[in-house]
Amino acid sequence: MKAPEKVVLITGAARRVGAAIARHLAARGCHLILHYRRSRTEAEALAAAVQEQHGRECLLVEGDLSDASFPTKLIAAGFAHFGQLDGLVNNASIYQAAPFAQITLEDWQRMEAIHLRAPLFLTQAAAPHLRRSQGAIVNIGDIHGEIPLRSYLPYSVSKAGLLALTRSLAKELGPEIRVNSVSPGVVLWAENQDPPDGDRQALLERNALKRVGDPQDIAAAVAYLLFDAHYTTGHNLVVDGGRMLY
Repeated sequence: MKAPEKVVLITGAARRVGAAIARHLAARGCHLILHYRRSRTEAEALAAAVQEQHGRECLLVEGDLSDASFPTKLIAAGFAHFGQLDGLVNNASIYQAAPFAQITLEDWQRMEAIHLRAPLFLTQAAAPHLRRSQGAIVNIGDIHGEIPLRSYLPYSVSKAGLLALTRSLAKELGPEIRVNSVSPGVVLWAENQDPPDGDRQALLERNALKRVGDPQDIAAAVAYLLFDAHYTTGHNLVVDGGRMLY
């Protein structure tokens, strides 16, 4: 018997790691709800490519996850279109420096809104649908949630909070819904900036595999946790080429 088709929502899906996750899940047979904030052109191109290459349907939803009312609207829009929800990938992220002496309340609230508040309330809104489908959630963390990055305190702390949220939600939502996270190391360099803790080559020297990863590595980890890790919940899968060994 053919397996039923799955529907997965990915936040921050238009570019970079989010787009890689979308392509990988489409290749696995998933229809997709692709959230984006500003990258309309990239989102439309991604949806067209998914349709052409894999025959999967994509619903594009534009919106600001820092708007407290938007997570509920996003889940409602996706469910209204497809009539089901099997997976949620909380990928949307902001990577921005904030030197300690210059941290503002706005810096703190911006990171908290995207990395903690939005995943929490997206999960709350999605939970009834995911219970019916025995679905799963994957949060995209960062190794700097465990190894704080100097001059990125609000970012590092909010990503650490996302790991704690993952474990807490796994307890709250089991046994019907599994909740896990993936923490990437360097799979894409930050745009228009060098690493704050050394140049790129020096950073790779503090990595057991001595090379940059690939967004596909993260996408494969997400797919595993969504569909294949049937007895895994509350776990953080680190995909960092051995960076945390140093």
